Amino acid sequence: MQDLLSSLAAHDWLWAVGGLLSLIVLAWVTNVVARRMILGLVHRVASRTKSTWDDRIIERRVFHQLAKVAPALVTYAGIGWALGVGPDVLAGAPAVDLQPTTWEGFMLAGATLVRRVSLAWVVVALTTAAGGLLSALNDIYTESYSGAGNRPIKGYLQVTSLFLYAAAGIVVVSILADRSPVVFLSGLGALTAVLMLVFRDTILSLVASVQIMSNDMIRIGDWVEMPQANADGDVIDIALHTVKIQNWDKTISAVPTHKFISESFKNWRGMSESGGRRIRRSIHLDMNSIHFLSDEDVARLARFEFLHDYMRGKHEELEAANVRDVAGENVVPEQRRLTNVGTFRAYVLHYLRNHPKVHQGMTLLVRQRPSGPQGLPLEIYCFSNDTNWGNYEAIQADIFDHLIASLSEFGLRVFQEPTGSDLKALRPS
Repeated sequence: MQDLLSSLAAHDWLWAVGGLLSLIVLAWVTNVVARRMILGLVHRVASRTKSTWDDRIIERRVFHQLAKVAPALVTYAGIGWALGVGPDVLAGAPAVDLQPTTWEGFMLAGATLVRRVSLAWVVVALTTAAGGLLSALNDIYTESYSGAGNRPIKGYLQVTSLFLYAAAGIVVVSILADRSPVVFLSGLGALTAVLMLVFRDTILSLVASVQIMSNDMIRIGDWVEMPQANADGDVIDIALHTVKIQNWDKTISAVPTHKFISESFKNWRGMSESGGRRIRRSIHLDMNSIHFLSDEDVARLARFEFLHDYMRGKHEELEAANVRDVAGENVVPEQRRLTNVGTFRAYVLHYLRNHPKVHQGMTLLVRQRPSGPQGLPLEIYCFSNDTNWGNYEAIQADIFDHLIASLSEFGLRVFQEPTGSDLKALRPS
């Protein structure tokens, strides 16, 4: 240390300080020129073009990251001049001595360390710019390709970016330590098990992303439902590690990508592409209101447009079926008769067949379900021809409004559990 101080006093240290200050000013000027002039020129050129790909690159700040390379290169090239160390000496400099004992050794160690840090900074800036370029590439692909929602590439680009940053990390460490990158790569073999554990989710997500895209399992814009993850809504983003779903309450659920391979979920895309949305709802009929139709009821219901042909055909069918001989004078022949619930079922079927909002190319059923404590369920199973949620609910409500209001025409009543007003009406006045 005494030798270093005596050497420092014997040399012109003011030259070194002045050189460092000059280098700092030069690097600052270079940074200003690169940011204001060059970036300003790039922005003006991009604003005058009709294409949007250059705008996406600027938005991802690719050129801003590249501008950081200029002052680092100036520092790398000028540090030897600033400290009075010749380029031939720097080129053959050994490993940095952390405890130099002479002025020349101190200057050489400082210049070598600054050069390594500058070179590492260049690698970091270029890697960050490459990462921004990959993000811009995803934006350009999403905007330019109509099938981007079906074949997203964001997951692949993120994997590329991950490997890029990992390689840059190894290069930076090798530069700072003045060792070959092969030395660090040879040590990764012993860390394979640790790396597999650390990057377990990344590996699973990568495999899941490939399977999802190759099998076309989900797309951006699909309505998916995954109850175990409390997710029910539209897919808004498919990334390497997560799939973002905007639920119907406008919350965002982030589901790990590999969950779509290992667990079950429902994709409603088939419903949207088919053009029909299922209506499946029952009207519970009061069993006490079911009875045979009288001749007056038959004549009255035959006037309905949807029942006119049905009643005429049933009348002919019943007349033919009821004309037969019965053995015995005191035996009452069994007569086939129409019921109000059967006629109402035929009316509902004809009504749905002629409804403009019911999809006629898909399954259409009006069926009875097993009766129980809540009466006789009459289930309507059909599809609307409008898959929009709001329109679908309106169509379904209109259909059942009409059917429930029509029950009285057939002498039927909807089953309804007693309420407080019903029990109050039974009480003696």
